[in-house]
This record gives sequence, C-alpha cells and structure tokens, in this order.
Amino acid sequence: MNPNLDKLHPYPFEKLRELFAGVTPNAALAPISLGIGEPKHPTPPFIEKALMHAVAGLSNYPSTVGGEPLRAAIAGWLERRYGIPPLDPATMILPVNGSREALFAIAHAVIDANRPDPLVLCPNPFYQIYEGAAYLAGATPYFVNSDPARNFAPDYSAVPDDVWARVQLLYVCSPGNPTGAVLTLEDWRELFALSDRHGFVIAADECYSEIYTGANPPLGALEAAHQLGRHAYTNLIVFSSLSKRSNVPGMRSGFVAGDAAVMKKFLLYRTYCGGAMSPVVQAASIAAWGDEAHVQDNRNLYKEKFHLITPLLREVMDVELPDAGFYLWADVRRTGLSDTEFARRLYAEYNVTVLPGSYLARDAHGTNPGRNRIRMALVAGVDEGLEAANRIVQFCQSLRATH
Repeated sequence: MNPNLDKLHPYPFEKLRELFAGVTPNAALAPISLGIGEPKHPTPPFIEKALMHAVAGLSNYPSTVGGEPLRAAIAGWLERRYGIPPLDPATMILPVNGSREALFAIAHAVIDANRPDPLVLCPNPFYQIYEGAAYLAGATPYFVNSDPARNFAPDYSAVPDDVWARVQLLYVCSPGNPTGAVLTLEDWRELFALSDRHGFVIAADECYSEIYTGANPPLGALEAAHQLGRHAYTNLIVFSSLSKRSNVPGMRSGFVAGDAAVMKKFLLYRTYCGGAMSPVVQAASIAAWGDEAHVQDNRNLYKEKFHLITPLLREVMDVELPDAGFYLWADVRRTGLSDTEFARRLYAEYNVTVLPGSYLARDAHGTNPGRNRIRMALVAGVDEGLEAANRIVQFCQSLRATH
C-alpha cells in the first residue's frame, strides 16, 4: 500500500463523531447542525428542469474536456463576474466534477517528487483536501497561519525565503474556509512576485466567491492578475463550483480555469484519471452559470442570517462578520471552555452541532490558529439559524450563571 496514506489525518467530521461518542443530546430539542458547510437552501427549479430535460444525454459518453457550450458558458460568467477579457474556452477552461476532486488532483499534476523536499503551501486553518493532496503527491504541506490582525488572512510575509524556494504548489482559499478572509490586490501582487521568482503554481480555491455581505463582490485571482497586467495568468489557475453559488452540491459541478500551459498538463493528467462530467449535469450547469437572479436571492438569504445572528452571538462570544463565505469564525474563550469542550457540551445540552476550530488547523509555528475557536456554518434556513443562535446564547448564559 502507498505509505503516504499513513500520513493522512482523520477528517474533521470523523473527529467530531469521536468527540460526540457516548453523548446523548437533549431530546427535548430538535437537532440543528451548523457543523457541515453543506448548502441547505432549495435548488432553483429552473436548474432541476434543465437537468431533467437533458436525460437523453445519458446515452452518450462524455469527454474529459467537456462540451464547448459549457466551457463557453463558464468563460462568459468569468468575463461578466470579474471584468476580464474572455478566456479561450478551448485551452483555458476545464469543467470538473466539483472543485474538491480537482483541488486534490492538481497536486498530482504539478508536484515533481524527484526534486528535493517539495513543499505545498497551505493556509492554516484550511480545507483538509490540500493537506491530503500534498502528502499523496509525494510532497510535504507547509502551513501559513492566519493572522487575526489581517482579518484572518494568512501572513505570507512570515514564510522564510528558503521555504519559498522549495514550494511547488500554493493553495489559496479566498474567500477563506473557515475564516471568510479575502485576499487584497496587494496580497496578490506579493504572491505573483513570489511565484515568478520561485516558479510555483498558484491554485486559487474560490468556491465561496458568490456569498458575501457587503456591497462589493470579493476580488478574484484572475481579476487581480488582470488588474496587475498579468494577462497570460502565468502559473495561476482558479477553481470554482456551483455547489454554494447555486445550491446544487449534489450535482458535483465546477471548473478550473487559467494559465493555458498549466491547463494543458492538467488535462493530460485528467485524461487518464479524471471523471468526465455527465452531459446531463453539463446541461444543468449551463443554465446555472447563465443566471444571476437566483444567486442574488441566495446571497440575500445569507445576508439576512448574518445580520440577524451575528449581533446575538456577539453578546456572548467574540465574533464578527466575515469578509465573505457562509461561516462564522468565533472565539469562545469568554465562555471559559475550549473549542472541543464547547462543541461537546453545546451538542449534549442544546442539540446544536458546531465544529471545533482546532479540527480545521494544524499545530504550526508554535500554535494552532484554530484553537479556542468554533466554526458555525449558517446553512440552515433563517428560522432554524435563529433558533440555533438563541440556543447558543442560552448555553453561554448558563455557563456564566454556573461560574
């Protein structure tokens, strides 16, 4: 067996099941989960209809590169969303079965394990796929801790030059999971300069790009590159998905786009191991990428929840609105409990599930940046989300009463 499999950590939700083992939650309260970042808003009917109308496509083998109409639809969306010139659909865009599998696969296409001590740079806390991809591609993950002073964006200036020299792949998550941090144009300027100097590929995970509470959408990697005059998007590829944007996580529909030279190699890799997207899913995806009204409606639901729930929770814990995304990243030290103790007791006493922040991070550079924090995914409906928030407030107030 591949010895690198032994380096993999349990997934956060496996740790959560272990944490809750033997706990019987309060049966008088209906369960509410804020633990998993799985969209719960209804799938727009027009996407369902497009899916059903395309079932005849099941009689055809799909190609790895995807159909031209889907690639053109994605190119059109990128142009409209980010104000960039049209990308060549034939050489710069590749549909994938959700961004998760593509984020994992890109490490295997990029990493040259024959070079000494290859590194994959990851944010910390992070989406655990990055770490697993690094290990199984024969590299070692190097974690860059989030900086609370920068609204939890990673502090790339803290990375030594000798580390950058070994980096072959940099995973960027903006808006970030779980912190919601969005990189600035100056952040991108710094990363592009480092990529030019050391030759590493930047994989920008942007699956939360369409969920934000402010007036302006988050800056995207391709948008930043264009504004900085990097029109060939050298060593930059972005990953996006319909799962959060359009509430279709079960469709497994996303794309990779960017540097044509990197995309050519990635397509070659995927021709051998990548699953081609079903023609049925492609048809529904074309419909989804072509419509923004449902995205605005979806965003408004999240905005409503954030503006109702955040002030309630702020009374009992340290939490602020994120730059973007649908998570609250809260510090629970005011309660006197650790993140794991908080999650376990909240589940037992109030039947609400949250995820301990330490499960989403690694000990690095003398600290675990997720310790004493919890991640709350505001994916439930408005009423259910408010109910969860009120229970959390009651729980925290009960802790004060017992001290």
